[in-house]
Amino acid sequence: MELDKLLQELCDASGISGYEGAVRELVADAMRSYVDEMRTDAMGNLIGLRRGFGEEPRKKVMLAGHMDEIGLIVSQIEKGFLRFTQVGGYDARVLPGQEVLVHGKIPLPGIVAARPPHVLTPEERKKVIKMRELFVDVGLPPEEVETQVNVGDLITLHAPYTALRNKRATAKAFDDRAAVASILLCLEELSSMRHSWDVFAVATVQEEVGLRGAITSTFGVFPDIGIAIDVTHGDTPGVPETETVEIGGGPSITVGPNIHPKVYEALVETAKRYEIPYQVEAAPGRTGTDAWAIQVTRSGVPTGLLGIPTRYMHAPVETIELTDVRRTGRLLALTIAHLDEVDLSR
Repeated sequence: MELDKLLQELCDASGISGYEGAVRELVADAMRSYVDEMRTDAMGNLIGLRRGFGEEPRKKVMLAGHMDEIGLIVSQIEKGFLRFTQVGGYDARVLPGQEVLVHGKIPLPGIVAARPPHVLTPEERKKVIKMRELFVDVGLPPEEVETQVNVGDLITLHAPYTALRNKRATAKAFDDRAAVASILLCLEELSSMRHSWDVFAVATVQEEVGLRGAITSTFGVFPDIGIAIDVTHGDTPGVPETETVEIGGGPSITVGPNIHPKVYEALVETAKRYEIPYQVEAAPGRTGTDAWAIQVTRSGVPTGLLGIPTRYMHAPVETIELTDVRRTGRLLALTIAHLDEVDLSR
């Protein structure tokens, strides 16, 4: 699997929460040859099943990575300019000056703009510009804008995947398409292994607006074990080391009340057994990831969480190292191959 090409296709596609269709088609194309069954549920989650080789009824493990991204939505058309609000969690400070694509009747390139500093008062210049004071300019006269754009149309940032030095890359949607890619790498690894458990690979929807896809897909699959894969904060200048993990240091394995201790131990033991670099990350409460939704669905699911170190999360220049994605996929596959050794009793 050509990881850089896969990540470029996934990250350059538009898939704001609730509107993941284009990304889902790409993931389905990449997943199809590694699973025995594939379906899309009513919520829009893509669910692939790779059957195990154990005796029936087989136990089930579910892998979850969300395919939605944060974005913007048109809230008002004002004399040819587009006011907007967010879908998900953008920081307004990163938006001014960004190139965007407005998904109207036809795709319209535009820019995020605001009043220039020359016309602001001294007090206004000291303040962070609020999102309600920003607007998108698509360069068209007002009457044409109104024929091409409607309130409710989506806006995505134009921030193409860019390869950097040292096996690193930047893109707008590594959160969480890097994790989706790691699940696909896991399935590729499993194609040359024998594993007893059935594997449900799920690309979930609407994580950024409330973990909704993970809630519904977990309810439908009801696995014996669930493992969520998401991004986590990579080492960044100005951020305390205690709040980040090292980019290039391998996936983080989370420990805390959101995590079943035996699933955590299984991931750590596998990493040690196969000399896969990893890092430990403590989460004292809710992790804010699909892992929370998986853990508390139905009567509860023993849950694990892997994190891919990522700099500048929820910005147009999210940055990762590709080796961390590969290691995450390999750790998942090898853990699944040894799930019969896991005793889930507390």
